[in-house]
Amino acid sequence: MNFAFSEEQDALRETVRKFMEEKSPSAEVRRLMDTTDGYDTAVWRQMGQEMGLQGLHIPEAYGGQGFTFVELGIVLEEMGRVLVCSPYFSTVCLGANAILNAGTEAQKQALLPAIAGGEQIATLAFTEPAGKWDATGIAMEYTGSGDVVTLTGTKTYVIDGHTADLLVVVARQAGTTGTDGLSFFTVAGDAPGLTRTALQTMDQTRKLAQLDFAGVSAQLLGEAGSGWAALSKTLDQAAICLANEMVGGAQKVLDMSVEYAKVRVQFGRPIGSFQAIKHKCADMLLEVESSKSAAYYAAWAAAEDNDEMPTVACLAKAYVSDAYFHAAAENIQIHGGIGFTWEHDAHLYFKRAKSSETYLGDATYHRELLAQRIGI
Repeated sequence: MNFAFSEEQDALRETVRKFMEEKSPSAEVRRLMDTTDGYDTAVWRQMGQEMGLQGLHIPEAYGGQGFTFVELGIVLEEMGRVLVCSPYFSTVCLGANAILNAGTEAQKQALLPAIAGGEQIATLAFTEPAGKWDATGIAMEYTGSGDVVTLTGTKTYVIDGHTADLLVVVARQAGTTGTDGLSFFTVAGDAPGLTRTALQTMDQTRKLAQLDFAGVSAQLLGEAGSGWAALSKTLDQAAICLANEMVGGAQKVLDMSVEYAKVRVQFGRPIGSFQAIKHKCADMLLEVESSKSAAYYAAWAAAEDNDEMPTVACLAKAYVSDAYFHAAAENIQIHGGIGFTWEHDAHLYFKRAKSSETYLGDATYHRELLAQRIGI
């Protein structure tokens, strides 16, 4: 692997950073947080039609640009840096990847171009009220056989589930348990019998929904009963994507802390000159740089689709989750009294760090999963 980004990748980062800083200042983030949809449709179209971000890692055969998870990680890092409010993670990192991993060639040809062009929002619905992030938490059963079946049950904690045009849903064959009998299905966001309810969230920059299915017609995606391999791969890829996004936020709160430590004067000196603050910033720097190493390596493993991906996905998600949350908390402490006010942006990053830590399983969950995967 290369241990440095190429000139083209650095140029991509520069372009995306400029775009994100322009479209996602703090005031705009706060405005979108208070809306039901949680994103700006005009910016979403720009991202797809002018920037080509939704189709970045989707193969050219399906209307995308054909880049890799390394480039996708760069984009996500820049988005995490400014807390972009958009259905990008749900559409690209969950919905599109699920289709790429589970769909037939014909289904990919039919479904992915609209996603790549920013014309359609997609998401993956697999978690249920039990709150488990693995196959044991999937209880929804489908009825019927063939390409069209009926779904009845509830999916929750679905990112952008209330606004998605296309839902990729995981359900199981009656009588199966664990990783057996799982299948993927596609459902239109406005399908009859489907009720979508936006959830109250701690992190208002990322919208979640509950989906209630009452005899909803669904189209089989891929092969029936063989969905676990595709789901496991999709969740590993999503964990890697989330780790790269968290790295951007962690770097931002470190930058905020260092800048404030330079300009805030106490007892006639900048607080950055005090040993306690120096130690906090040094510890944050160590964790952020280590997080980058873990997240970048995981993105490379996903790009290569090699055998290491399942283990490094767990490693990256576990380490970066802890590092981001710690950095976000220390950022508030370094800012002192003003850092504890809701008006300060430190709290936006703190809440994003906490929600990202728990989504797809917290650090403890991924350390346990890592131990299982390496046979400990």
